[in-house]
Amino acid sequence: MDKEVIIEKINDFLIDEFEVESEDISPEANLKDTLELDSLDFVDLVVAVESNFGVKLVGEDFVGVKSLEDFYNLIERKLS
Repeated sequence: MDKEVIIEKINDFLIDEFEVESEDISPEANLKDTLELDSLDFVDLVVAVESNFGVKLVGEDFVGVKSLEDFYNLIERKLS
């Protein structure tokens, strides 16, 4: 899957499912601080990733994932 498609899908479900404002979405946006995602949101995010991309994420996958760019790269790695 092309990275641009990954980015578009992730951004769409952040806006639709997590009510993130589109102007807050940028590659350097911090998932916790800028996007205000809490631990329950991360559980929902894992479910959204599984249903949208068909990949499983575990807690260890999020080690070092701070920005949205890190998250895009994580999904891209999982899909390759």
